[in-house]
Amino acid sequence: MKNQKIIIVFLGVIFVLITACGNSSEESNTAQDNGDSNSSSAQNETQNSSDTSTDKDTAQDIASNDGSTEENKKQNGIDESKNEESTKSTEENQASEKTKKEYLDMLNAMEEEDRHADAKDTMVEMEEQEQERFEKWDDMLNEIYGVLQEQLGKEEMEKLREEQREWVQQRDEEAKNASLKYEGGSTESLEYIAARATLTRERAYFLVAHYMK
Repeated sequence: MKNQKIIIVFLGVIFVLITACGNSSEESNTAQDNGDSNSSSAQNETQNSSDTSTDKDTAQDIASNDGSTEENKKQNGIDESKNEESTKSTEENQASEKTKKEYLDMLNAMEEEDRHADAKDTMVEMEEQEQERFEKWDDMLNEIYGVLQEQLGKEEMEKLREEQREWVQQRDEEAKNASLKYEGGSTESLEYIAARATLTRERAYFLVAHYMK
C-alpha cells in the first residue's frame, strides 16, 4: 500500500514536469513567432521608408529636369532670336554694300524677266500676274530706300522721305486715272494694277540713278 502511494506521487511529479515542459515550449514558440513578426514589421517599415525616400528623390529629379528643360527652351529661344537678328543684320549690310552699278544691273534683269513672262489667258490670271509684278518692284523699291537711309545725310534723307510720301500719292492717282479709260470694263482693275507696277519700277530706277552712291 505504501509502495502504491509512492508510485502515484512519482507519476504525479512526472506529469507536472511534462506539463511544465510543454508550456515552456509553447511560450518559447510564441515568443519566437512574435520576434519574427516584429522583425518582419521592422523590415517593412524600413522598406517603406526607403521607397518614400526614393519617390521624393525621383520627384526632385523630375522637377530638376523640368526646370532644366524650361531653361533650355528659354535659352534656345534667345539663341534663335539672336540668330534671326544676326541674319537680318547681315542681309542689310550686304544690301548696303552693293554698288550703284550692281543695283542697275539687278533692275535691268528684273525688267528683262517681265518682258519674257508667259502671257496669261484669263482676266483673273492676268491680274494675278500684274499683282506679282507690282509686289516684286515694290519690294525692290523698299530695299533701295533702305540703302539710301544708310548712305544719305540727315537733311538729304529727310527731303527724300517727304518726296517719297508725295510720290506714293501721285503714283496711285496716276494709276487710277489710267484705269478710268476702261471704266466699267473688265480691264479697269487690270489697268490700275499694271500702272502701279510700271510706275514703281520707274521710281526704283530713279532713286538708284539720282541718289545712290
